[in-house]
Amino acid sequence: MTDNTLEVLQDEIAHHPDLAQDPAALVRRIREHAGVISDVAVMDLLRRLRNETTGLGALETLLARPGVTDVVVNGPGAVFVDSGQGLQPVEVNLGDEEQVRRLATRLIIASGQRLDDAQPFADGRLHRDDGTSLRIHALLAPPAENGTCLSIRVLRQATTSLPDLVAGGTIPADIAELLRAMVAQRVSFVVIGGTGSGKTTLLSALLAQVPATERIVVIEDTAELKPQHPHVVTMVARRANAEGTGDITMSALLQQSLRMRPDRIVVGEIRGGEVVDLLAALNTGHDGGAGTLHANSIAEVPARMEALAALGGMGRDALHSQLAAAVDVVLCMKRDASGQRRLQQVGLLQGNPVSATVVWSADGGPQEGFEAFTERLGMGAAPRHALRDSETSEWDYPFYDEVVAGHAD
Repeated sequence: MTDNTLEVLQDEIAHHPDLAQDPAALVRRIREHAGVISDVAVMDLLRRLRNETTGLGALETLLARPGVTDVVVNGPGAVFVDSGQGLQPVEVNLGDEEQVRRLATRLIIASGQRLDDAQPFADGRLHRDDGTSLRIHALLAPPAENGTCLSIRVLRQATTSLPDLVAGGTIPADIAELLRAMVAQRVSFVVIGGTGSGKTTLLSALLAQVPATERIVVIEDTAELKPQHPHVVTMVARRANAEGTGDITMSALLQQSLRMRPDRIVVGEIRGGEVVDLLAALNTGHDGGAGTLHANSIAEVPARMEALAALGGMGRDALHSQLAAAVDVVLCMKRDASGQRRLQQVGLLQGNPVSATVVWSADGGPQEGFEAFTERLGMGAAPRHALRDSETSEWDYPFYDEVVAGHAD
């Protein structure tokens, strides 16, 4: 009875979308179609209707799990979830292929894109009431041999603080002090790493260290950064709609940011030709900027920047000249086999053409060039307590004596 009622109401909502926004009317329709039904059963049907018409259907229960970052569907009966330990299979009944296809189509259409036999793959973004965003990719059969595929990335706004990262083992306390000094000295930096490595989390934590008197302008593809800072302006790019109009590019927003009296310009993720506009902005007096970049190691950064700059029409020589003057430091995040996210390396971009040098690693500690870097930040000549924050972490005096001040016993 309830399944039949659910199907009837889904059909009514498809023809009258406003019905989904009127719970009282839905309750009346449920009682009309289901006859004698308990209040508990009515509430259960309302929940299922919400999930099936405005949510992710049976996948909603997976999103409620703490720490979920990815949900993927490889056709009916094959669902996997990543909660920080890699993709794990889960038992979820999504129905048959037609139902999975209907779910994928509804999600993509809700994001303003098109998904059908003529356009069997699409990307979309959805914003949820709980503050999370979903980045969705859908692929229909027959290109998807095993049935409709869905790849859903859960994007939560990054609000973790630097002390939180130290307490959680992501960053050593000594290096956290170094990063504080880097931000204070307005050193431009890029955070790199793979998907889910913690790039955005680290960037948000470092932006919270920017003096409260400064104005931070953030440009993102999807709103993720939420630094604990009193003066942040966030602009979010917009994809073209199903008719191919209405897009607002990252490059366009970067150009607008220059007219907004920014003290620091930040790009949530550098993934295309907007790198040209970012480097231009950083080279026009807007030092202290930052961003994230998909790269697996610090050594890859120059070549990765070359490839992205080419998308924006910038040649190799021009890119290296701009990069050499604009970005100083690269921070590399990695997620280990246990799912723990850690700062793996600190590197410098130097010379023209630019080369990348690792000056600290989680495995090997300080390396050649590290002491010169700390002196540049003013740490070598500073008193021991100068960068200590008694409310966040204890200063490691042996580390300071041996590496930073350069006068080991």
